Amino acid sequence: MHWRKLTRILHRDIGYIAAGLTVIYAISGIAVNHIQDWNPNYKIKKSTIVLDSIASNITKDEMVHYVLNSIGETGTVKNTFRSSPSELEIFVEGNTILVDYNSKEVHQEKFNTRFLLKQTNDLHLNKPRGIWTYIADLFAVALLFLAISGLFMIKGKNGIKGRGAWLTIAGIVIPVVFWLYFYL
Repeated sequence: MHWRKLTRILHRDIGYIAAGLTVIYAISGIAVNHIQDWNPNYKIKKSTIVLDSIASNITKDEMVHYVLNSIGETGTVKNTFRSSPSELEIFVEGNTILVDYNSKEVHQEKFNTRFLLKQTNDLHLNKPRGIWTYIADLFAVALLFLAISGLFMIKGKNGIKGRGAWLTIAGIVIPVVFWLYFYL
């Protein structure tokens, strides 16, 4: 079998296998690229409630119970922390609560996982580790093969000896220019 035909067959078959992983990494990559604009893993809803009163002579545990009842929070308390003499933080599954004794304000940050997007981000950032590391490494090798074999798929003026060479050079120059601009 001619090397070019074998390359085409391997490029096609590896490309089909890589397609699903490429979609996962692309969606996650776009989400993570804009992390300064939003949280790609969680939806966060902030709210403030002003309590009618806060007793000053009760224990921290009694205060936690009082605040949770007052705001209708039924989740299990994971932890509490007195960040200052006038503030109490309460951590409940999916909710971070800050109680300000002076203003009687209760600030909440409720968060829910973004379905599917968090999972794709976890895969992209290799949170599962273990066997996933090897799958991600194989995917990287597959992409490397697809990139290199793709250079030789087309002959003639549109191939690597013509237009393809200029496009390949552009694909190398663009990240190099950004690297020089941002790191030098």
